[in-house]
Amino acid sequence: MATKEELQAQADAEIEAAKPLNKSVNGVVSEYSDSDYAQAKIDLGNQKWNDQEFGYIAARQSAFPSIGDQLDMIYWDKVNDTTTWKDAIAKVKSDNPKPE
Repeated sequence: MATKEELQAQADAEIEAAKPLNKSVNGVVSEYSDSDYAQAKIDLGNQKWNDQEFGYIAARQSAFPSIGDQLDMIYWDKVNDTTTWKDAIAKVKSDNPKPE
């Protein structure tokens, strides 16, 4: 897992490699100013950090079965003495691990 400083260094390098970047203000296109580049680096660094630290949450949310499907799994697990629900949840969590 990368540190915040390492991710910021990656972001800085990506912005530098993407130069020149342009913006449009009131229909006028111009290259980023030094402060625009500085802010873009900060924003990209923060995005990389958030993706690393919290990206697993959205990945898990989209991978979990619906509540209705989970309740159905739990019901049939009780009826059939199986572990379908527990196995499904464990797979989602192992496929999308929480950072340590």
